[in-house]
Amino acid sequence: MIDNKKFIDIALAANIITKEASEKINRQLRIGDSLEDAVIKQGILSEIEFIKFLSKQLKVSFVNLAEVDLSSTVIQLIPYEFARKSMVVVFKKVGRLIEVAMTDPTDLILINDIKFTTGCDIEPYLATRNQIQQVINRHYKAAEFDQLMEDIQQEELEVLKDDVDEEAINLAQLQATISETPVVKYVDSLITGAIRKGASDIHIEPYEKIFRVRTRVDGILYEEPSPPFKLKNAVISRIKVMATLDIAEHRVPQDGRIKMRLQEREVDLRVSTLPTIYGEKVVMRVLDKTALCVDMEKLGFEKEDLAKFSHAINAPYGLILVTGPTGSGKTTTLYSALSRLNTTDVNIMTAEDPVEYNFVGINQVQMHESIGLTFAASLRSFLRQDPDIIMVGEIRDTETAEIAIRAALTGHLVLSTLHTNDAPSAISRLVDMGMEPFLITSSVVIIIAQRLMRKICPKCKEPVEIPETTYQEIGIPPEEYKNIIAYHGKGCPECNQGYRGRAGIYEVMPMTSKLKDLTLARRPTSELNDAAIKEGMLSLREEALLKFKNGITTLEEVIRVTASV
Repeated sequence: MIDNKKFIDIALAANIITKEASEKINRQLRIGDSLEDAVIKQGILSEIEFIKFLSKQLKVSFVNLAEVDLSSTVIQLIPYEFARKSMVVVFKKVGRLIEVAMTDPTDLILINDIKFTTGCDIEPYLATRNQIQQVINRHYKAAEFDQLMEDIQQEELEVLKDDVDEEAINLAQLQATISETPVVKYVDSLITGAIRKGASDIHIEPYEKIFRVRTRVDGILYEEPSPPFKLKNAVISRIKVMATLDIAEHRVPQDGRIKMRLQEREVDLRVSTLPTIYGEKVVMRVLDKTALCVDMEKLGFEKEDLAKFSHAINAPYGLILVTGPTGSGKTTTLYSALSRLNTTDVNIMTAEDPVEYNFVGINQVQMHESIGLTFAASLRSFLRQDPDIIMVGEIRDTETAEIAIRAALTGHLVLSTLHTNDAPSAISRLVDMGMEPFLITSSVVIIIAQRLMRKICPKCKEPVEIPETTYQEIGIPPEEYKNIIAYHGKGCPECNQGYRGRAGIYEVMPMTSKLKDLTLARRPTSELNDAAIKEGMLSLREEALLKFKNGITTLEEVIRVTASV
């Protein structure tokens, strides 16, 4: 394959890229990107343009697989494992000659291996890695599924029933009749595999000609081996049976729940189906209490921030707000606070949608808006139940905000969440909801904004070189970056592309006298932010960089997570 430096020199000479672009490509290469990814990420060339340019330099033909009429019979001349590991596919056969798409058509050893494996003469073509991967995913499904069925070990997975009725008995009979089918075996293996990997969600998605299965691990979706397209309805029906949903109804969304036991672990799956134009999409949220971290010391708070948060939750009354987008760990932060406060001398009540985890000693209420059980209605009822501490899953509207603030002002500690990008924006959001600034300053104790970022896998962690210009662009001064040892994960069987697990990064903003004065004066969010930073608040970017400097995460992850803040 063409040398990276040689490619950059040629591209510069041909005016394909500028000097500045070449420096950006070099930075991407140093943090582990391939040449193709580095060029495409900079927006210099599209995938196809990159391959065309590269094919001219290598003097080999290129193929756009999206424009080729592909045959599974021809493609499977190369075994699945060989194709997957070497990133090659056969796309045409004429007599004893086969045309093979490759990411590196100059690899003579690989070409000889293909020739030996197929017994055919080879004509290599250059193709994009993404297109080759898509062809492998689409055309090797049956073979991959058969192999998967052979490899799956019998798992000690048990579907648990709530104390229900005849319907549960009928379901048990139905499950008994299909318990030996490959579909059941596949679904069970998919769920157990997701639980063992620590996945938070399982996505099952039917399309016109493919059936895609993905799991979300550490916030990123990864594609999984899926069964043949013809089994899509059977797999979806199996999940609906397990969740006691109506398998005859395909036109409207449905929500259900599966309780499972895997060895000694009890796991809840929240199942949601959604009718799409090619069938029902299913998403299963994995709620594994054994994987839930409710220890505030282990969430990722910096020492000073943890002290501020701990002080706030021990206040006798007031409003504590945790902000951030969906999936940023807000509920876990609130659960960790409640776990610390959960003693026999306090009455804790929560209004949640949904109730994700059950805790002994905490009165948890599930919202049902269809029957009028909303956050606001629950809060009104809570105030007649002699509460000490109240958690509201989310402040979504003016009515909920008013009752939460009133509860905080009348001697209750109230914890809740808001959807804002940073801590100072929460004040503007409350004002936009119609809350008077004097009510906000009287009730709010502390506001925390947070994100989750992936941690480097400790098993395959190794130092990596990062150019000085990259440090400068991200705002790290020379006197600091000269002493930084940067790390990344090279990838191993125990991680996902060099990452394993996540840690939180936090903006912790106590409502100080200065911030209260600015709020009463209705000053803009930018002024609130500047004042909070002067008083010691670290921004999300600064918190993320601290994790990078301490060798917990990568610079690439810092940029990914904090790009919008």
